[in-house]
Amino acid sequence: MMWELIQANRRKSIFIFIGMGLLLILIGFIFGNYYAGENGGFIGIFFALILWGILSMVSYFGGSKILLAVSGAKEVTRDIHPQLYNVVEEMRIAANLPHTPKIYIMSEAAPNAFATGVKPENSAIAVTAGLLGTLNRDELQGVVAHEMSHIMNRDVLVMTFAGMMLGAITLMSEIFTRSLWFGGGSRYKSKSSDKGGQAQIIILVIAIALAILGPIMAQLLYFALSRKREYLADASAVRLTRYPEGLASALEKISGSHLDLKTATKVTAPMYIINPLKKKGMQLSNVTSTHPPITERISILRSMQQGVNYVNYQNAFNTVK
Repeated sequence: MMWELIQANRRKSIFIFIGMGLLLILIGFIFGNYYAGENGGFIGIFFALILWGILSMVSYFGGSKILLAVSGAKEVTRDIHPQLYNVVEEMRIAANLPHTPKIYIMSEAAPNAFATGVKPENSAIAVTAGLLGTLNRDELQGVVAHEMSHIMNRDVLVMTFAGMMLGAITLMSEIFTRSLWFGGGSRYKSKSSDKGGQAQIIILVIAIALAILGPIMAQLLYFALSRKREYLADASAVRLTRYPEGLASALEKISGSHLDLKTATKVTAPMYIINPLKKKGMQLSNVTSTHPPITERISILRSMQQGVNYVNYQNAFNTVK
């Protein structure tokens, strides 16, 4: 079951990411056609890809530092918290990563954690002080394994590019709607005015529809991608710890906390192991949530607990990795 879950979520993640890319290209093509005529579609696609590339590079090189800074995370060494350091090192070895992620602690009473870093060699794992005070060693190992799996599976990289794709779609739609509001329009004039005018009306209607629905569709795809990567990290964490109950019990304790994570925002919330905004009246429905239902995650983990043949499991995982 476990390797099937890993394989299915990787496959679905690829399809969702491709879907976001196709939506970006479609929006660029339609907007370009509206502003520049028949050949403007390819100009629009080029502009859309360039915009996505610029946003992605900014996030790629500076996103992790910004996230750690706004979260109030402070780097720690083995001397400050030897148990946490040892658990991270154990999971690094189990994941076969060449570099140990940097370890950060946030001075927050609410239990939670996240991983960041687009490459394993510059990755980091951050946990709250509340998490360290709430979980036992097996549960802490499950959480660290989950975050290590995000690093191992390059989830931060995937979500960085997907997030910037969402940003590019939203920005293009905003520019388009504002240009219409302030009187901007197509500069393209067809030689056949009647036929060309009808075509421009059709393109305008499609462009307006995409400007309104495009960001919504892109955000739903982004949410779906985030949920699939969470499922993947849960399954991969069990591969590292060989003990599903550790992570399942940790998720129960974290989700049962009534404390708010004060530094969390709508932007940073998707990075955490459990949505930190759930206690702030901002819990979303399953369709519009970045995290899968916690009860479902725990149920899946506990269904893995019985009868796991780890030799066959390891062989099966290697075939789909």
